[in-house]
Formats: sequence, structure tokens, C-alpha cells
Amino acid sequence: MKRLVLLGLTIGMAMLCAAQQELSSRAAGAPRLNIDGSVTFTIDAPEAQWVKLHLDYQRDTLMNRDANGRWTFTTSALKPDVYRYNYIVDGVKVLDVNNVHMMRDVATVMNLLIVPGEQSDLYTVHDVPHGTVSAVWYNSPTLGTDRRMTIYTPPGYENSRQRYPVLYLLHGTGGDETAWLEQGRTAQIVDNLIASGQAQPMIVVMPNGHVDDQAAVGFTSKGLDTPTFSHSQWMEGSMERSFSDITSYVEKNYRVSNLKRHHAIAGLSMGGFHALYISANNPSEYGYVGLFSAAISSRSDSECDLYKDIEQKLKQQFRQRVSLYWIGIGKDDFLREDNQRFTDMLDRNRLRYTFYESEGGHEWRNWRLYLTQFVPLLFK
Repeated sequence: MKRLVLLGLTIGMAMLCAAQQELSSRAAGAPRLNIDGSVTFTIDAPEAQWVKLHLDYQRDTLMNRDANGRWTFTTSALKPDVYRYNYIVDGVKVLDVNNVHMMRDVATVMNLLIVPGEQSDLYTVHDVPHGTVSAVWYNSPTLGTDRRMTIYTPPGYENSRQRYPVLYLLHGTGGDETAWLEQGRTAQIVDNLIASGQAQPMIVVMPNGHVDDQAAVGFTSKGLDTPTFSHSQWMEGSMERSFSDITSYVEKNYRVSNLKRHHAIAGLSMGGFHALYISANNPSEYGYVGLFSAAISSRSDSECDLYKDIEQKLKQQFRQRVSLYWIGIGKDDFLREDNQRFTDMLDRNRLRYTFYESEGGHEWRNWRLYLTQFVPLLFK
């Protein structure tokens, strides 16, 4: 009998501890995810005259104050996705101190939350085998400097001897070698797609596309500098000319397949521009090409030979067989017309491609979505 009582007390204490751990898992004041898909935001600001919620894809919303100076607002049901937010208190941007999860976009830092659901399930860490993410430095003889990039290797890479297919994944104007990992959730997406059998195990290489920077802010001898959109070399040929330094390092230091059908390149915005011209000028290298909201515009008047005669180069590229040429763009993207002119040119030349049109504009929710659509099609 005593044993039964002790067992009952032990179970009861364990349940109490578990309940306490569950209650403490979300800090008081942190966003609360509701059953209907809405989210309740809360901030204590008793001296404030007004507080607004700034939330991705929503208009800034005036929050409601109670008698104790606590401000709250509950959204309508949100689509499953990754969201960034902050508060504006009497005109001053304020981060949510009750939510330790944050994300940097150029020089802007915002809090992060994930609304659960089918699509965002791919952006979430699950109890599946995980790949390894490394930040490596490589020498670029073309640029005359050492540079940093991040590389994802799939689960089991360290204990195997096989050679893997490789995806070169390029960021946009506001990014660096951390962008696809932090905002794109690339490691989580690829982990989950591999674990579910929807994608082949692969290496993903994410370089820094700004050739006038060695690395992301805070990782160079410049110290804790402030990130900026201002770059002296954007789309003038330096990234394309120096890209072979990246592939040479990867092929020397990683077990990468040397087959064209095991090589893919994709990028968003500026990175889509780079992916287009790198692949067009190296038609025997890449079997898969992905252009995500690509910054496609004519460079016929450019002094850089890499940008000249792009229509003829694309014909040559497709003659050498492209397994997949994938183009994604949002209906409201400011680059929609440029992409339409590009697909019209492909149509005139009877060059086959896959086109994916989404809602929304030039934003990370689309680029994450495109990655989840593109990766399962690779290396089949």
C-alpha cells in the first residue's frame, strides 16, 4: 500500500513539474498562438500614449490598452508561415523582450514567430536526422581576397564515402552568406524534405554575392560595422567571373559529384540574375536552374561580355540539355513584367521551362515557398 501511495505521489509530482515546464515554455507577454490560427500580441508599456504592432504582410495596427498599461492585439487567422514583428511605442521601434527569437534583414532586426500549418511545417525543426552547417573561408584568386560562405552537408555525410549532388543557392541585394539560412530556413527545409523522402540528400552552398564584402557584417576585420544596401559592385560581372573560385573550393574540399545532372544553381532577386548569367555562360555545368523573383533586365549595352548575346547563350545552354529551368514570381512583384518579357523570349525560342506564379510580391515568404517547390525536383 505504501508503495502505491509513494508511486502515486511520484507520478503526481512528475505531472506537476511537467505542467510547470509547459507553462514556463512561453514567457509571459510573448505572442500566443490561438487554436483558430490567430495570434495575440502583448506588451507592457504603462507610460505609452499609443502602441502599434508592426507585423509582416499586415498593416501597422493600433493595439488596445487595459487599465494596467498592458497593450494587446489579436490578429485574424494567419496563414502558416514565418513572421517577423516589432512594436512601435510612441513612434519608437521596440523589440519584444519576451521573445528571444530574432532575425536580421540588412540593418533591421525583428522578432520571429512561426504560425504552424502544412507549409510552415517545412520551416520548423523536427526530430529528424539533421545536416551540418559550416561557415568556411575560401581564397578567391579572381578577387584577390579570402571570402566566407556557408555550406550545408546532409545527414550522414561525415560517415559516408559517396559523392553528393550540389545546389548553389544565391541571395538577393539585401543578403549575405547567412540570408538563406536565417531568413530562408534552408537547413530546416532541406532536412525535412530529405527525411520525408521528397528530396535527394544534397550539399547546399550559400556564398556571399557581394564581391566588395568578404563576409556578413560582424565577421570581418571591419568589426561590428553597420550593414547597408550600398555596394560598389552589384551586377557588373565580378560575381560571375569569380564564381569558379567558389566551385573549385567546393569540389576540392567536399565530395561533390562531377556530373552536370548533379549540379544546380538558383537564386533570389539579384541572386537570380547571377544564377541566370552564371549558368548561361557555363552551359555544360548546371543541369538545374532556379530563378526566384529574378532581377531580369537587359544588359545588352553592358561592357561586360558575360551579359552580351544572352538569347544566343540561352539557346546554346538548352541545346546542351537543361533538366529543369524553373522560374517563380509573385503576382504583385515589381519584377513581374521583366520576368514576363523573359518568359516571352524563351517561348519565342521554344525553350522549355517551368513557371510558378504565387501570391504576394518581392518577399521572403515567396522565396521560402519557391525553395520548397524547387528542391524536390532536383537530381531525379
